[in-house]
Amino acid sequence: MIELKSISKTYPPDVVALNNVSAHIEAGEFVSIVGRSGTGKTTLMKIMTAEECPSSGEIVIGGWNITRISSGEKPVLRRQIGVVFQDFKLLPKKTVFENVAFALEVCGVAPDRIRAIVPQVLKIVGLEHKLDRFPRQLSGGEQQRVAIARSLVHAPKILIADEPTGNLDAIHAQEITDLLLKINQFGTTLVLVTHNREVVNRIRKRVITMEHGTIVSDQKTGKYLL
Repeated sequence: MIELKSISKTYPPDVVALNNVSAHIEAGEFVSIVGRSGTGKTTLMKIMTAEECPSSGEIVIGGWNITRISSGEKPVLRRQIGVVFQDFKLLPKKTVFENVAFALEVCGVAPDRIRAIVPQVLKIVGLEHKLDRFPRQLSGGEQQRVAIARSLVHAPKILIADEPTGNLDAIHAQEITDLLLKINQFGTTLVLVTHNREVVNRIRKRVITMEHGTIVSDQKTGKYLL
């Protein structure tokens, strides 16, 4: 599903973010990528979503070599990869329904199709009863669930979650972790980028540990080692 082949990334003048990173993530896997701040986790995520290009090496997703993907192909790729961020990125003046629907509207999806899809994904995240609420009326955990619902509207094969529990307390972090595990059980390949030790140790799935831009550990069923 995701093949990283000797990926390196250097920013001017000579800042090495990634150094010869190789890994294979199978379809349907749940993989946590962990490490301290500045270890290259976020850079790796940006390369997987084609936000950044590697300085050298190749990345193949679903048999598609995206190493030098064109700008015209990026929207197609990003409909196959859902992304969830730490800060939710919700539109404050739109309701829950409208925030999720917006991800479909910008792609030209027909209104009747939107009305069918949005309630389905909100049900998956347990917010079908709050579709008329605004972000300010939701808890942090509920806002993150809206963001996750938005990332699911195109039925992506891969979901990348970048520090999705970073702004949440322990209880809401556990709820989001459980939701990510549920989504993974549907068959979605899930990549969790985090430095949250408790979340990773609770999941008990594959853990890739990064340090100084390289992979220093890859455990099939692991814990946060650092």
